[in-house]
Amino acid sequence: MASSAEPLEITGNELVHMLRTPREPLSAGGCAVLDCRPFLDFSRAHICESRNVNWNSMLRRRSKSSVVALEWLVPDKALLGRLRRGDFSPVVVVEGSSRRVAELRPESVAQMLLSALRNEVHTQICFLQGGFEGFSEASPELCYNSASSHCSSVEPEPTVAGRRTPAYDQDGPVELLPFLFLGSAFHSSCRETLAAAGITAVLNVSSTCPNFYEGDFEYLRITVEDSLAADIRACFTTAIAFIDSVKQSGGRVLVHCQAGISRSATICLAYLMHTQRVRLDEAFDFVKQRRHVISPNLAFMGQLLQFETDVLCQG
Repeated sequence: MASSAEPLEITGNELVHMLRTPREPLSAGGCAVLDCRPFLDFSRAHICESRNVNWNSMLRRRSKSSVVALEWLVPDKALLGRLRRGDFSPVVVVEGSSRRVAELRPESVAQMLLSALRNEVHTQICFLQGGFEGFSEASPELCYNSASSHCSSVEPEPTVAGRRTPAYDQDGPVELLPFLFLGSAFHSSCRETLAAAGITAVLNVSSTCPNFYEGDFEYLRITVEDSLAADIRACFTTAIAFIDSVKQSGGRVLVHCQAGISRSATICLAYLMHTQRVRLDEAFDFVKQRRHVISPNLAFMGQLLQFETDVLCQG
């Protein structure tokens, strides 16, 4: 089943041609681009439609073998299954800036991914010369860049319905992933805001915030108090399953509490850690860049650290 051939080194122009070539109706799923850079780097900028893979340090320490399984590197189970079935051709591995496979360190994520693909996948495997840096310079139109997408407003706070709206809530909920948004009760109360973001479902992480439009959106309420005594970790499995169900249906979900600072941020952090298999500090920095006011209470942070151990030690 595995491919024994050496990876084919391709240029940026060759990848452009692959990405722009129309797929035949009965052919494989086209080109799959796997980006081996750290999650934060990938979230800031990446080749459009590429997918991030990673190899966290905790799992690395637990590994007793030099052979790394593909499932340890690809957190998305659906993508993993498609790779193993040979649904994509070719599979292109991208890292930072290396010109050739020979330049990769044996312990690098890219080298481990190439080895895992050769062991488990029966399809053409390619390596992008010059990595993402070279490709993004030559073909910026085929890359996503979030640098200008998350600027915070410092304008005076407007008054809405007799109360002041915090500046950080004025621009709508923030997009963490194409299907996952983080915001506040204020955002959940604005039908126009929800419609503008394409929201189809709402995860209400509170005991007091109403579900404003139950006839128009899918709702799940998780009753949690923002207190040091609350066990929010017990809700992670339910919340993650709900978000995944919205994703699989092609929808978009807003996760909110009262202020969008502690409870809902905690749920989003847990989701990112679980699905992207990243450490808490990486997930926290990622969310903080998009919604700078997040601040889970100390008990929630402790529960997230415990969850980190559970997630990163899987495999």
